Amino acid sequence: MTDQPLWQLSAVELAAKIRRGDISAVDAVASSIERLEECNSQVNAVTVSLAEAAMKQAEAADRQSESGTGLGVLHGVPVTVKENIDQRGLANTNGLPALEHNIATDDSPIVRNLRQAGAVIIGRTNTPEFSYRWFTDNPLRGKTLNPWNADLTPGGSSGGAASSVALGIGAIAHGNDLGGSLRYPAYACGVSTIKPGLGRVAAYNPTSAEERPPVLQMMSVQGPIAREVRDVRLALEVMAQPDYRDPWWVPAPLHGPQESGRIKVALTYGPQHSGCDPAVVSALDQAADHLAGCGYRVEKVDPPALAEGADMWRKLIGADTHQLMLSTMRKLGSEQIVQVAEVFSGFDIPADLKGYMELTAERTRIWREWAEFMEQYPIVLAPVSQRPPFTQGADENGPEAIRQLVLDQEMLYLVNLLGLPSASVPTGISNDTPMGVQLIGRRFREDQCLDAAQAIEDRTGVLVRGLWGTPSRHYSRD
Repeated sequence: MTDQPLWQLSAVELAAKIRRGDISAVDAVASSIERLEECNSQVNAVTVSLAEAAMKQAEAADRQSESGTGLGVLHGVPVTVKENIDQRGLANTNGLPALEHNIATDDSPIVRNLRQAGAVIIGRTNTPEFSYRWFTDNPLRGKTLNPWNADLTPGGSSGGAASSVALGIGAIAHGNDLGGSLRYPAYACGVSTIKPGLGRVAAYNPTSAEERPPVLQMMSVQGPIAREVRDVRLALEVMAQPDYRDPWWVPAPLHGPQESGRIKVALTYGPQHSGCDPAVVSALDQAADHLAGCGYRVEKVDPPALAEGADMWRKLIGADTHQLMLSTMRKLGSEQIVQVAEVFSGFDIPADLKGYMELTAERTRIWREWAEFMEQYPIVLAPVSQRPPFTQGADENGPEAIRQLVLDQEMLYLVNLLGLPSASVPTGISNDTPMGVQLIGRRFREDQCLDAAQAIEDRTGVLVRGLWGTPSRHYSRD
């Protein structure tokens, strides 16, 4: 055993110790459950504790360990999943009281792949209604808090995932990302993530009564959140396993060819009309210095069509929301989520089918322009958000406040329009607030995004957080 609480260890370390017999799966899972019971009530990140079932799974994992065969790469490692994907026997609520009894009869691909890798699911994490905000609050489960500062959003829609993993409630958390729902919570809570490229990770919910709107199919992805980049990488390998239920899944290799010479990185501060907070600029410059020190060649240059692409995402999401989702939101959602959705559907959306089709077609042109740009610059270093993490409920101050908040996130959701991978990694603390950057890569080159994120983490260390009032610190594995 180790003097360090097991919940503080990375997924990589836990898996290795369990495999060697240094600790048991019961030890690892019990430590995370104790952590959940110690601090979850103060942040409301985990909405459904699966402690009893998890301990039984851990016991079964230890019995399997005795054979020494057939052990998955996450054998005995405690994880959480977001309460908007199907997990057999549990409700997929998506933050809605009306779906409190929407019981799944089968596992989604993410849950199936985690189980097959030997992971033990200890709880389900909070999400806003319809998973549609950068703030995690809903009438069914209540508000999730940021462990760094209760006045700040933990992000959304995977706010429960990021808040829980930041506190050591599970070594890996599952989330998803349509407009930043992995990267923004990771940014706000001082942890790391990868938004996989379109087609990398299979997604499907058996409880769904109908298929997702077209734009959601083109832009929404599933992925992991963790405290360390190496855990994100390991979790991605697990989540990216095939599942026939998602026709968008692509059998692309997880590791591409090495670049010859120094990899060029394009440093951008985002669309010029949006501006960039000084704290965000400082984080970007710091990350650029770290990358340069690790052998990357960083140049200040903007990729093509930043503002145009961000505007296109807003219009497409607004159109899908208006045509296929808004009536359901008005029927099942709260006044707040309806107001947010109505603002999205008011961003100068296409007036007719022809306009919608033209807009979708132009997306390919912007994607092509980025592909050409990334032949020269395989990595783009960009802000997650043009602002530091927002205060809780910043989208509850009327339509104009919501519109401004959306405009401040342009570099976040532009990546979803393009279907490209992007890693988010912390860079440190500014005014007691976590800061970070994102690293956008070429299609199916999540490995290069994570390599760059690892280079930054190696220089900055890993953020460690208790609860409010507990000193924060960095640590280096070396």
